[in-house]
This record gives sequence, structure tokens and C-alpha cells, in this order.
Amino acid sequence: MLEGPDLFIEEASNGPDVIARVEEGGVDLVILDLQIGSMGAMAICMELRHEESYGAADPVAVLMLLDRRPDVFLARRSGAEGFVVKPLDPQRVRAAVRALLEGDGYEDESLRPATVRAGGTAAR
Repeated sequence: MLEGPDLFIEEASNGPDVIARVEEGGVDLVILDLQIGSMGAMAICMELRHEESYGAADPVAVLMLLDRRPDVFLARRSGAEGFVVKPLDPQRVRAAVRALLEGDGYEDESLRPATVRAGGTAAR
């Protein structure tokens, strides 16, 4: 989904490995699945923010891949700059990665509920 000549992608299978790799430096973006082994994405993101707060790691953008819309609250509270709600759409993931690498945030609005106005019509 993210292959290309301008991206170098590394994988880590657990939270401590992610944190250690970020502490080494040179990481521009961390993509965390909500269900990563041994530490959830929320805990990893919060630990990265803690490490950044006292200078143990450089600031790094975090994109979370969420299982369901209610997880958005937790993603925001943990300090993630962006999130995408599953099922994953390659275009949304690439848009999120591009936005975060450019220093912007990204909030997946694909599952945002419609606003209902008086009279029962949905606003678009």
C-alpha cells in the first residue's frame, strides 16, 4: 500500500521495538495498528510523547490504524497526529501518510455520522 522509491519502511512487531527504533533517530513517521503485540498503539504513542517531553527521542508523527470509530477519542488523547479507521482504503492511508510527512494532521472522516437537521433531512 505504501511502496515507492521515496519511502523506506521498517517493521517492528512490538511496542518496545518501536520505541527503541524511534530513540535511535531518523524516523519521520510511525504507523501503529491498534492491536500491536505486547503494547497497544495508544500506550506506544503515549510513551513516545513521554520520551519526547524529556528529550529521549525526537518528535515523530504517529498515524494510528483504528478498529472502530469509538477508538478516535483514544487516538486523540494519546497524541496521535492522524488516524484511519478500518477497513483500510489504500487511498486514505496514502493521503494520511502524505499529510503527516508534510507536517499536517489527518483525521479519517469516512465513517463520520451524517448531521440530521429538523425535518429529517441529512446534511451533506
